Amino acid sequence: MSDGTAHKQSFITKYIFSTDHKMIGIQFLWFGTFWLLWGGLQAMLIRWQLAYSGQPVPIIGKLLFGASDGIITPDIYNQIFTMHGTIMIFWAVTPLLSGAFANFVIPLQIGARDMAFPVLNMFSFWTFFLSGVILLASHFLPAGPAAAGWTSYPPLSTPVGGIAGHGQALWALSLTLMGIAVIMGAINYVTTVIRMRAPGMGYFQMPLTVWGIWLAAILNAVFVPIIAAGLIFLLLENVFGTQFFIAGSKATVEGGDPLLYQHVFWIFGHPEVYILILPIWGIVSDLLSVFSRKPAFGYRVTATCMCIITCLSAIVWGHHMYTTGMSPLLGKAFMFLTLLISIPSSVFFLNWLGTLWKGSLQLRAPMLFALSVVFVFGIGGLTGLYLATVTSDIYLHDSMFVVGHFHYTLAASVLMGSYAALYFWFPKMFGKMLNPLLGKIHFWGTFIPLNIVFYNMMVTGYAGQHRRLYDPYIYEFLQNLKPLNTQISWWAWLLGAAQVVLVVNLIWSLMKGKKAERNPWNAATIEWTVDYPIPHGNFAQMPTVYTGPHEYSNPAIQGRDWISQTEKLTAAS
Repeated sequence: MSDGTAHKQSFITKYIFSTDHKMIGIQFLWFGTFWLLWGGLQAMLIRWQLAYSGQPVPIIGKLLFGASDGIITPDIYNQIFTMHGTIMIFWAVTPLLSGAFANFVIPLQIGARDMAFPVLNMFSFWTFFLSGVILLASHFLPAGPAAAGWTSYPPLSTPVGGIAGHGQALWALSLTLMGIAVIMGAINYVTTVIRMRAPGMGYFQMPLTVWGIWLAAILNAVFVPIIAAGLIFLLLENVFGTQFFIAGSKATVEGGDPLLYQHVFWIFGHPEVYILILPIWGIVSDLLSVFSRKPAFGYRVTATCMCIITCLSAIVWGHHMYTTGMSPLLGKAFMFLTLLISIPSSVFFLNWLGTLWKGSLQLRAPMLFALSVVFVFGIGGLTGLYLATVTSDIYLHDSMFVVGHFHYTLAASVLMGSYAALYFWFPKMFGKMLNPLLGKIHFWGTFIPLNIVFYNMMVTGYAGQHRRLYDPYIYEFLQNLKPLNTQISWWAWLLGAAQVVLVVNLIWSLMKGKKAERNPWNAATIEWTVDYPIPHGNFAQMPTVYTGPHEYSNPAIQGRDWISQTEKLTAAS
């Protein structure tokens, strides 16, 4: 409805095949949460194998691996870590950020009635849902799901590699459909931000959350088609026996090259890092401002740095391939460009600290999770410098150091940032407040084990442990790492148990939670000017924007420490 007035909808059109961006965002939220739990279970199984190699998994082992008496065999282990990486990146984090929060907040924060293409938005979710069904179905094939790693490098992921099969084909098909869904969403987000901002909402009046999601959508629109092409070729390899990526004695035709797949994968794969982290950077920048009761320090500089990083992310993929035998000259170029990207990253990191400096900090659940991102992303960014440098990467490449690093950069930063967003916007999504005590228990139960687990992963990697070993202890020089790996696993299981607190909090709050006020955080952005439930069309009247998104503690404001973007800043405010 273009005028924002209410209209009658059936259950199907309101809750299932909805074109309302808010309902689609909530659909993505539950979809991503399911996969987050599923991928988390697989992480727990990986840690069991690394702690108690060859021993039956207690309680659920026979249910999951009855054919092997509950023991994780080498083949099963390959399948588990392949699907864990795939699910966490593409079916947990992506639907939460590029689906749930992007859908929910973009129109509300820029003052739009809905997305530019509501029907396309609906198709985006259901295409994503179909991709998830196909991926889930691959778990139940006789030979199991894909097992060539989440990157699925040829020749392992092709019939000549010996472990590819129907599971690998469904992996490629599901990822292709997921990519199509993401492209649909990206088209919507980019167009909506460019064309549908409210009067007065210039680019530098947009919340940094919108900046992050918008820039990530641009990267999706540009780079997802590249990996989609590679995945289609890989699907053809597994279904029809083509040889785009087969070379050497295994090839029956000339022209195939397994390195071609690696280039295609990482041309997308490194921008994907920023596709996932850019929305978090924006969310954290906004939340630090809200709960410090200060304007975001260096707002324009932060937005500019995010734009620079978006551009540079397209030309650094080769640092994933230093050990493939590429030209040393190319290695130096990629090293320089990768290290260069740390400069704008450091600038907006310092801007976060500037926002916190002498702020009136309110340590509520969203703020705690936002603050944790500052810490874990700092560690993730610093350890990335060792992997960007050719000489140190040659030793650390494909070790557990890499696993610890990208878990800090992605798993920790993105997960904690997503939790910050969930606690912050839950009142606007559902009209209820999440329990603050359970929120703080969830935070500390997540933050402490998470750091112990991921930091010590880097320790084991520095000691020489490879990232994909089924049983590291067959090597004598790694046997002394078993006690440390066992401790990591126990902390990982504690980390998994802490997520039960979140599930309990979600269920309890939805059923019995305190009713939320219109603006429980006294935030200045536009979404907090509308009452729950927000009608289809969002705004009874189109809002007009007069100020930036972080108008806090301005001396010109009398009687309170903030005003909304829709209010004029005067001495009588």
